[in-house]
Amino acid sequence: MNRRAAGHTDWCGRDHRCNLGEHRSDEIVVDIAGRARAVLVRVRTAAGRDHAEIRVRVALAPAEVAARRQLVGLLGDLRQAVTRAAIAGRPRPGRAGT
Repeated sequence: MNRRAAGHTDWCGRDHRCNLGEHRSDEIVVDIAGRARAVLVRVRTAAGRDHAEIRVRVALAPAEVAARRQLVGLLGDLRQAVTRAAIAGRPRPGRAGT
């Protein structure tokens, strides 16, 4: 069976991760032992739209006030990263699709 004919992309994991018409890449893992871990997966939906799916786990401080401060900073950084990615993905005038 020709994988290209089956609709898989070059980056697709081509296994059980592809389901319900989606195609999913292998996981890209950034691991800082005992402190943080991020997992990125590229996903193409059945509608043909590409997405980045990101899971992040960060060790929080044991003190509640410090943990809340970490969460506020993390959410601010996440908002900035998502906004930057959304702006970069927006088509430029006169350059549709690039």
